[in-house]
Amino acid sequence: MTMGTKFSGVMRSLVSAIIMLVLAIIGFFITVFVVDTGAGLAGFSPEANYVILSATILVAAAVLAGGKE
Repeated sequence: MTMGTKFSGVMRSLVSAIIMLVLAIIGFFITVFVVDTGAGLAGFSPEANYVILSATILVAAAVLAGGKE
């Protein structure tokens, strides 16, 4: 392998990791909105800590499931 091939692989991995991180953050905000809205429609008024916790668990599970090849 040449140095250019190795560098290309590293750059591809870095860009992929950055894109996955950005998508996870966007997914987190959307999940917070969905969890909060769903709780409101169900007549619950959860504290912000529980909304964040549930959204974090959902997004982490989705990222881990999507990261498998």
